[in-house]
Amino acid sequence: MALIVQKYGGSSVGDAEKIKNVARRVAQTKDKGNQVVVVVSAMGDTTDELIRLAYQINERPDERELDMLLSTGEIISCTLLAMALEAMGYEAISLSGAQAGIRTDAVYSRARIQRVDPERITRELDKGNIVIVAGFQGITDEMDITTLGRGGSDTTAVALAVSLGAGVCQIYTDVEGVFTADPRIVPEAQKLPEIGYEEMLELATYGAKVMHPRAVELGELFNVPILVASSFNDNPGTLIHGGVPMEVRNKVRGIAHDLDVAKITVVGVPDRPGIAASIFEPLAKANISVDTIVQNASINNITDLTFTVAESQLTKAIEVVKPIAKSIGARDCVSDSKLGKVSIIGTGMQNTPGYAARMFGALSEKGINIQLITTSEIRITCIIDEARVKDAVQALHRAFELER
Repeated sequence: MALIVQKYGGSSVGDAEKIKNVARRVAQTKDKGNQVVVVVSAMGDTTDELIRLAYQINERPDERELDMLLSTGEIISCTLLAMALEAMGYEAISLSGAQAGIRTDAVYSRARIQRVDPERITRELDKGNIVIVAGFQGITDEMDITTLGRGGSDTTAVALAVSLGAGVCQIYTDVEGVFTADPRIVPEAQKLPEIGYEEMLELATYGAKVMHPRAVELGELFNVPILVASSFNDNPGTLIHGGVPMEVRNKVRGIAHDLDVAKITVVGVPDRPGIAASIFEPLAKANISVDTIVQNASINNITDLTFTVAESQLTKAIEVVKPIAKSIGARDCVSDSKLGKVSIIGTGMQNTPGYAARMFGALSEKGINIQLITTSEIRITCIIDEARVKDAVQALHRAFELER
């Protein structure tokens, strides 16, 4: 008897018929003699609707109360799935993140899992129950409900797979796997049968929405293979794991893009020790993640410091940075929210020259201006105008012949 952890995204449980379809898939897994733990996201656009409702009530809702509100979306879908399974004659029980033993820190809306106490889940499995867990949420040691941030149900599923000793974590969504680019932008994009943790982490971090980066990190850390497949058919998906054959490491594997990008420039910064720390330490304390950082060459001990954040965090970041800019004697603090980023990713770039030149050339041919560049050993990312991101993805997919 195998223990299998499955996760179904919001589009997979978007209405009553889709929930019944998921129940049939779960039942088939149970009928094969497996113990089954299922993690579900909120139905369809429920989370967005709850956020809109919160901001209609209060322009600056308290983060703790917002997490309490948002956690209800997953509670609804997991209870309905348990009901659907019971209607089919299966024993099932729904559990909140707290009941499932998911303990987090107290960083509301972006909480991190500190540990999982799986005793309740194990007891229910021993009774023969299918266990349905509300994703995206946990509880602090002070018994406050937290949410894990967008895509957090993926993280819930992998964390449960780790704590329960499952051999694989199955992520079911509305796409058939991981593609070389977003098929909605590049129709000829190819599905990858398998991909390594490292490449998948870069893809997820830099815009591929099919998996949450923190879930990939957990999978890699504890060596749990992750299968990404469609909840609407039985076509083979993509296996994310550590043992990718050598022959797939010889080129760019995928193109990622992200429209949730904003740029902040602190203009006329005195160039002296401690200035960068005085800006970035308060941002870290405010739980604002900074991505690309560029500092211009100093002229007369004055420089400009530019960095990017998620567009969704721009207002909060500006509130933090503007008073600091004034206190350090900077001339101005300006921002631009109409940006996007496009990345090429592949382990083949580690030791082979020419990838950057090929990328920049492809963008130049399309008249796409590059504002900022950031790299890792297996990734090159360009910050560009938001309106040109689609053109950039298509051009790079062709330039690196990923349709083959």
